[in-house]
Amino acid sequence: MGIDNIERGFSYVAGALAMVLALILSPHLFKNTWVTDQAKPSATNTCPANFHLVNKVCEYHHLTHPSDWLLEFLKIFVIGLAIILFAWWRKRAGVAFASLLLGLAIGAVGLPFLFLGGWLVIRALRLQKYGDATFSGSSRRARELANERRQTRRARGGGATSRSKSADSSSPSSPAPSKRYTPKQRPRRR
Repeated sequence: MGIDNIERGFSYVAGALAMVLALILSPHLFKNTWVTDQAKPSATNTCPANFHLVNKVCEYHHLTHPSDWLLEFLKIFVIGLAIILFAWWRKRAGVAFASLLLGLAIGAVGLPFLFLGGWLVIRALRLQKYGDATFSGSSRRARELANERRQTRRARGGGATSRSKSADSSSPSSPAPSKRYTPKQRPRRR
């Protein structure tokens, strides 16, 4: 089944967020830019090579070329576009996969994409198992299925009372020992 309107709306928002992230990275594609990397100082307040201690944080300023940002930009832009297209085509698996992939690819900034992908996978599992993707609908359906199983067990005569009666009437037979899997018994000492 395709995604419903709520899932589709969230997917469009995630795709738009990916496009905004790609837009934020786009100025780095047109000129050399200065970037500041930060690191934690060691226990003796020393910094790694090329880093300088500024306000108890090691900082390193360096110039980046546009080609350093191209792969990151393309990754966010292409996967964000895929999220939008899969949402347009109402393909839940495509949106979930692209969201999870983008969330894992861009790190901590990708948490919203990971949440969207996980949410879509959970809803797909509920839809497959219970026929309803909502939490309340799947819970109701699970209760109905449990009640049906209880009714069929009672109708067949299964249950705790009938089991105890059957145990009294006939003892269960154990399977015949297998030469291959049953270990040899030691003779008993008298």
